[in-house]
Amino acid sequence: MFGKARPRPPPPPPTADRMGAFQWPWEYSFPPFFTVQVHAKTKEQQLATWKELVLNYQRHERQALLNIAEDAPPFVNRELARKLSPEARLWVMEELARTGHAATADKRKQQWEVYWHTLDEWSTILYDWAVASGTTNTVCTLYELVAGDNTVGEEFHGLDEGVLRKALKLLEGRGKCELIAFDDNEGVKFF
Repeated sequence: MFGKARPRPPPPPPTADRMGAFQWPWEYSFPPFFTVQVHAKTKEQQLATWKELVLNYQRHERQALLNIAEDAPPFVNRELARKLSPEARLWVMEELARTGHAATADKRKQQWEVYWHTLDEWSTILYDWAVASGTTNTVCTLYELVAGDNTVGEEFHGLDEGVLRKALKLLEGRGKCELIAFDDNEGVKFF
């Protein structure tokens, strides 16, 4: 179905064509893509393509939350009148979770957080920015990190605050920052 497995290039940076339409992979227009394949190699390639598609779609949309119970993209192609089954959606998300790219947000496993960078990768991106921008040993709010003028153009600009908080907690556990609560706000001090 998908031919010989070949290495996939890394996804484009989120700033590329952010305002443009999402570029669906060719498989998305291929009806069998929406049916879990039986042949092991084909199924493996199909899973890899679905995982990449979910990550790239969520990244393009800048959305961390994905409800797999909703009949909406990326699991539904209305033009083809095709959709991935609920079981297959769960299969894709559980596989993303195994690689650190997703986590369930509810007990029914319908609402998921999707990380186009793993939380560990996000923590590194954030810390590298803090060092490069000279913001170590100063306090900045979480809002400033995801929506402030100083972070426009940074990959984490616009990041879901829940994902941001989890990445910062990893850094805090490594002694590289401290999360601070003040008034009705939250901040972080990088070391």
